Amino acid sequence: MPLPNMAFRETKFQEKRRGVRVNSRVPVAIEWEGPSGQNTRAEAHTRIVGPYGCLVVLSQNLEMEKRLRVTNLTNHRSCPAIIVWKGNERAEGWELGIELLEPEMGFWGLDL
Repeated sequence: MPLPNMAFRETKFQEKRRGVRVNSRVPVAIEWEGPSGQNTRAEAHTRIVGPYGCLVVLSQNLEMEKRLRVTNLTNHRSCPAIIVWKGNERAEGWELGIELLEPEMGFWGLDL
């Protein structure tokens, strides 16, 4: 069976996305409840942002489906979120895909 052409594959991939994504380094604070119930906070930065989430690099290794709060440190807007993807550990930390659960327009301070 022949492989679909590149344009078809790119179109099918884009259909799964819920909005535009852009490379952008936004400083964020990530807050979550630790194993013994204590509130934990870490500062990080995004690599990619979109209207429904981001790819963030965080020094802590958090598990999939962990509920947290993301605060954009540039405009101080905050939103509940959940980890939906876990990438590789890099020198600066773990790559984590985060979905914003109640995103508001302008959360990132960018036109998306």
